[in-house]
Amino acid sequence: MNLVLYVLAIVSFQSQALSLSRTYVGSSRLCQYNYFDGKWVGVQQQHRRRGNVALGMAIDDAMRKRLDGIARSYQALTERLGDPDVIADSNLLMKVMSDRSKSEDVVNAYNEYSKLSEELMGATELFQEAGDDQDMREMARAEMKEIESKLEELEKQIQVLLLPKDPNDDRNVMIEIRAGTGGSEANIFAGDLVDVYRKYMTSQGWKVSIIDESKGDDGGYKSITLDVRGDMVYSKMKWEAGVHRVQRVPATESQGRVHTSTATVAVMPECDEVDVKIDPKDIELSTMRSGGAGGQNVNKVETAVDLLHKPTGIRIKCTQERSQLKNKELAMKMLMSRLYDIENEKREMEERAKRGSQIGTGARSEKIRTYNWKDSRCSDHRLGQNFALADFLSGEIGKMIDAMVAKDQEERLKALSEDI
Repeated sequence: MNLVLYVLAIVSFQSQALSLSRTYVGSSRLCQYNYFDGKWVGVQQQHRRRGNVALGMAIDDAMRKRLDGIARSYQALTERLGDPDVIADSNLLMKVMSDRSKSEDVVNAYNEYSKLSEELMGATELFQEAGDDQDMREMARAEMKEIESKLEELEKQIQVLLLPKDPNDDRNVMIEIRAGTGGSEANIFAGDLVDVYRKYMTSQGWKVSIIDESKGDDGGYKSITLDVRGDMVYSKMKWEAGVHRVQRVPATESQGRVHTSTATVAVMPECDEVDVKIDPKDIELSTMRSGGAGGQNVNKVETAVDLLHKPTGIRIKCTQERSQLKNKELAMKMLMSRLYDIENEKREMEERAKRGSQIGTGARSEKIRTYNWKDSRCSDHRLGQNFALADFLSGEIGKMIDAMVAKDQEERLKALSEDI
């Protein structure tokens, strides 16, 4: 049963406006309301701590000010969409729309939270005014309980929306898949991963193209690099980086023995010269004939490019394009992405170490999943959870990605609560 306590007091007159304060104490929260300019406004809600960690921290004055600021910025951006100067500039219009969309979810959640706060105040007043009318009191109590539950969910949602965003989340990516231990079976498994990812990317409406590939003798790929473009690609595909292990009987195995093979997935956010500075002196570039299909030009003219970054030892060969200039541009683009990925990986590992992350290091050398054909099981070692192998092979990896996102958010909220 909820315990309701009203405290009604005149605290001050400011700008000739009457300011009153009411406090409602419920089963799990303390709510304070101010009466200002003719209406009750919730100004503070504080959860009582449950256990050692309170993941659901209340929307206090500081957070409310931040939310109000976001709402004002959102409104200003909405008004700019009607500005003739903005409409006339397509690039500026796209930027305004993009900036506005980034805060839309949190503004909508905050508006709903404010609406429910007012409804809670109304239900609380109804409970108080019911007097000895037990039916009315029970109805008001049930409404308060329902609203309170919705407020708690919205608080968690808002807190997640306010967590610092990964600056790379909205970037396109290059995905490099390399066969590991296991010989031909590892090549075939790398090909299986490519098929799975292509199915998932198609379902997301992303555009996928092959930048570089080296096919295996018995099928699959020794290595393959994909260019993936679309909405928030890195935010989802970054959770696929690491070592994938498969346990199954290879098609080439005559005695039915189970083999273990691996493939490594690297997810590199797209970057440009602003993100990565490369000294031309550190580049060693040579050209060669591409060979293969593509007409006489690729066989007679040195269109292929072999690029070496001396400080890191990274070597990139590009033969995809029919001109040397395009292959050089592509090689430089791949080099920038790899260098940026190295720095990004260091930063992520440092952040995870600071908060004692339990969802892995984020390094490409980390084993993240095992696929067991015999048991039709896909085991994610970061989550400690199993998924249906058939779903994975169908490209339905959204559940695993969502689970990783949720776990990461939970850990960051926990770290945030411990810092307070």
